[in-house]
Amino acid sequence: MLKITIPKTEAFDPIKNEFIEIKGQTLSLEHSLVSISKWESKWHKPYLTKEAKTVEESLDYIRCMTLTQNVDPNVYYCIPDSEIQKINDYIEDPMTATWFSDSNPEGGRRQGRVLTAELIYYWMVAFQIPFECQKWHLNRLITLIKVCEAENAPSKKTNKNELLARNARLNKARKKALRTHG
Repeated sequence: MLKITIPKTEAFDPIKNEFIEIKGQTLSLEHSLVSISKWESKWHKPYLTKEAKTVEESLDYIRCMTLTQNVDPNVYYCIPDSEIQKINDYIEDPMTATWFSDSNPEGGRRQGRVLTAELIYYWMVAFQIPFECQKWHLNRLITLIKVCEAENAPSKKTNKNELLARNARLNKARKKALRTHG
């Protein structure tokens, strides 16, 4: 969880044509599958892509990440750049010591598919990952899914007896086709 502090600010409200005072506030944020799901249900597009987000989409994702109750909606427009940088760093943090040699340069794509909240939920069900993990930092959850994938993958090594039997079958078939004895 990340905590950011937005200081007390005075801002101009163009609708009311007046200055308003925005109280300072500390927000608790969590970059999680729940946050992604909320954002995607509003914007109807995948969040986990390299496609640039508009300012409104980015601020709305911060709203979706917010765990703090009763937040003044104007607070989000007053987040200092230093706090925005902390949020971006937090989103990018792997939150684990586990690493994989196959980095994902496509950003948001795995196995040719666009990553959406529903696909991640599917993997959680397929690997029997408890739904309480949807509240974990998203990068940690994705790492757990990759570990489950790797551990459940069939062994690629052919055992010695299978290899010898296969070669014997191939040799027998070749001898028969070529009508030779050896």
